[in-house]
Amino acid sequence: MEKFTYKEAGVNIDAANEAKNRIKTLARKTFNSQVLTEIGSFGALFHTDFRTMKDPVLVASTDGVGTKLKIAFMTGIHNTVGYDLVAHCIDDIAVQGARPLFFMDYIATGELSPNIIAELIEGITRACTEANCPLIGGETAEMPGFYATGEYDVAGFIVGVVDRDKIINGSKIKPTDQLIGLPSLGLHTNGYSLARKLFFEVAGHTPEHYLDDLGSTIAESLLKPHKNYLPVLTGLFDQGVVQGLAHITGGGFLENIPRILPNNCQAEIKLGTWPVLPVFNVMQKIGNVEESEMYRVFNMGIGMVVVVAESDFEKVMAHFQSLNQPCYHIGQIVEGESKVKLL
Repeated sequence: MEKFTYKEAGVNIDAANEAKNRIKTLARKTFNSQVLTEIGSFGALFHTDFRTMKDPVLVASTDGVGTKLKIAFMTGIHNTVGYDLVAHCIDDIAVQGARPLFFMDYIATGELSPNIIAELIEGITRACTEANCPLIGGETAEMPGFYATGEYDVAGFIVGVVDRDKIINGSKIKPTDQLIGLPSLGLHTNGYSLARKLFFEVAGHTPEHYLDDLGSTIAESLLKPHKNYLPVLTGLFDQGVVQGLAHITGGGFLENIPRILPNNCQAEIKLGTWPVLPVFNVMQKIGNVEESEMYRVFNMGIGMVVVVAESDFEKVMAHFQSLNQPCYHIGQIVEGESKVKLL
């Protein structure tokens, strides 16, 4: 009888071991004194001392980077989407005033390539190091027949902490509050299904195609990293001047800002108060996309919206300016239905 091996079924244990060794080397660079286990343990141990906090609350989130991965597959550039994954997750818990404690990842692929996995983890660990957020574990799964050749999926899981009395949930938002927009670097990690359709199907471009209106190739524009806003927000958390934060991700302006609005508050966004990135103008022109659809799908150049009381507006703007963080006065809160109105 013929003898079969796991490798002949599509799972290469040797390649997996090589990938895990590379992951260990990269992940170890993110460790701090609170990490008590090496990568590869059955469970990751993390020790922290909450005695400096009055009433600590854990904040957890999980996410992926969507079909932005398709751009990585098309270009062979894999060290940016890992960075995007971490930054997205950090921003998702930052909107509640939380600081990250640790991060974990999940990578699944049809045929495991140690080089591609190493590139992915390089981006993840680079973002974790910048945020002082250790990568303490994860899972790398080889699933032959489940993913197309050369493709993979990646997801991240983050845990952070915030003192209960410093939680930001939008409940304090009121009419007359002002809206400050912090610019994005590009699409971040949302809207790529429409972006790919417009650039590659409707316009017939390739990722390597250079467009004067973009000032770059399409790939370079679409792979712009997701920005981590936590460093410029932390100082405001300590001052207690933030009424609400909206991370502009999937759903754009129209779907994300209402998530933090009380029942009697409407957000008025004044168009033209910030520079819309060229990539959005190009896509809108290619597909004759209606303005409302653009603001429902994309961030349109604003990755984070900060809601502050009118009395704190100048102080908060000065805070961002002192950090050389561009910021724009993009609107205000008025009485009305809990939705976004574009002016």
